[in-house]
Amino acid sequence: MLKLFSVLKYIKGYWRYASLNIAFNVMFSLFSVVSIALVIPFMDLLFKTDPQFYVDAIKAAPAHFELTTKFFTNYFYGLMSSYIVMFGKPYAVIFICISIFLLTLFKNLFRYLAMYFLAPIRNGVVRDLRNKLLQKSLNLPLSYYSDERKGDIMSRMTSDVQEIEWSIMQTLELIFREPLIIIFYLIMMISISGYLTLYVLLFIPIAGLTVGIIGKSLKRSSIKGKEILGQLFNIMEETLGGLKIIKAFTGENYIQKKFEAVNQSFFKQSVKVYRKTDLASPISETVVVGILMLILFIGCNMVFANDGVFTASLFIGYFAAASQIVPPIKQITQAYNNIQKGLASEERINKILGADILITEKQNAESISSFVNKIEFKNVSFAYRKGDVGYVLKNINLNVPKGKTIALVGQSGSGKTTLADMIPRFYDVDAGELLIDSKNIRDLKIKELRSLIGIVSQESILFNDTVFNNIAFGITNATKEDVMQAAKIANAHEFIVALHDAYETNIGDRGGKLSGGQRQRLSIARAILKNPPILILDEATSALDTESEKLVQDALTNLMQNRTSVVIAHRLSTIANADEIIVLQHGEIAERGNHTELIKQNGIYKKLCDLQSFK
Repeated sequence: MLKLFSVLKYIKGYWRYASLNIAFNVMFSLFSVVSIALVIPFMDLLFKTDPQFYVDAIKAAPAHFELTTKFFTNYFYGLMSSYIVMFGKPYAVIFICISIFLLTLFKNLFRYLAMYFLAPIRNGVVRDLRNKLLQKSLNLPLSYYSDERKGDIMSRMTSDVQEIEWSIMQTLELIFREPLIIIFYLIMMISISGYLTLYVLLFIPIAGLTVGIIGKSLKRSSIKGKEILGQLFNIMEETLGGLKIIKAFTGENYIQKKFEAVNQSFFKQSVKVYRKTDLASPISETVVVGILMLILFIGCNMVFANDGVFTASLFIGYFAAASQIVPPIKQITQAYNNIQKGLASEERINKILGADILITEKQNAESISSFVNKIEFKNVSFAYRKGDVGYVLKNINLNVPKGKTIALVGQSGSGKTTLADMIPRFYDVDAGELLIDSKNIRDLKIKELRSLIGIVSQESILFNDTVFNNIAFGITNATKEDVMQAAKIANAHEFIVALHDAYETNIGDRGGKLSGGQRQRLSIARAILKNPPILILDEATSALDTESEKLVQDALTNLMQNRTSVVIAHRLSTIANADEIIVLQHGEIAERGNHTELIKQNGIYKKLCDLQSFK
């Protein structure tokens, strides 16, 4: 039962709005009951034919306030009797009609005000949740995303968050509005006839039990439906990102069939969810109406007994109050089911929010503002999943002195990129140590560590923004002159100024408006502008044409002077001048030395050079 209200934790910081919502819901509930309660004594008085009755009612009116049903009944009888005696029954009818109209007006005003103050909570929670999810997504290690589908994460940040918003609204209503209406009406009914109300209290739990059974089943179905929706999002994301390959390999039919199959599964699951959702309300209403019919039968017999205790007007008022319990019960069942769907979404969201951040910063981490000496790998081993028997890297011992260029070569899967990714702490070592200036990088502030490192990856990572913002990404104080200078060094300035809006041109999703070589040169310009003491170049020139490669390689050579560079290369001609070349095989250092020394060894490196016809 406690889980039912777990979504309320998201309204922390919105209690002012929540308090106002609760207050106005209380007023709405109270005025709803009073507007009905007012009709009962009025009908009783209106059809009396004995004038002495009104005189007696006026005399019986209490002089002092008491918080009892008898006080309010006698006070109202006395007041209305005096109106009838003084002005006549037609004027009394006008008075009561105006009173009920005003009560209804205020009731609906309070209802609107309750929803008015609920709106900031609903939308604020959605905003806060999405902010938290994105922040957590940015902080999670890269290894987390190797086991997750991007489409499923997108689904959690969109549809699941929206479900939480709906659940919060329903929870607030479930706790503070509908139960209050039921309680107020039950108090009114008990004050009229406790005997009849006992039957209501005995049979209402039947409706609650039925709804509870349906709700549990609904939650399971809802979780499954959201998982399928995540698959649907993933296919859409992959389709839009891989349109060129899909069209080139005529894979449209395959993708269409795959999408339709998942979409059909989502359709079937959604039908189940809707059917279960829609089942609870009619079942609960049927049970409640059955109780009302029982009340009608027993109540009529009590009136027919004509003992003067339970009059026809009291029974009509009682039945009117009892019938008003049906809508809030229906609302509660609907709210309960929506909350169950919200709980299913909450579980999925918590898988992200509760995921372990493996790359953490120590509480008293050391600052690092410069790179002075060397990067050192000491007996470093690493596996992507903790506990894996097969290490991606095994017992790596490597020194990268300041100002030197170290090249990593080897076959695909040998661990080159993983080794380089450890320097900015994209991954942490499982065994051994990684030191910068004799300090374990786990003891350093992550942001300051990464500020010393510039990266150009094999895949050009660009954003749907202007050329200027892509080059100046992460640098808040970059001037246009700085950006232009970096672009010139990267041999990108010439093609940039030829664009429609030059440096203010939007390059599209993932830089789709540019060629592969142009995208890579923007990535290089971004690294050049950062001007870091440590460079990681992961196949930085792989996407360039021959002429651009020569120009950019010369620029990079100049840039790497007096800097520490880790270069990953398949094209061995680009790293012939490296101070040391590390040959990796199966995650271990197989050979090391400069180009000339490795050629003389006539080993793995020599074979790789022969395959590329490079001596």
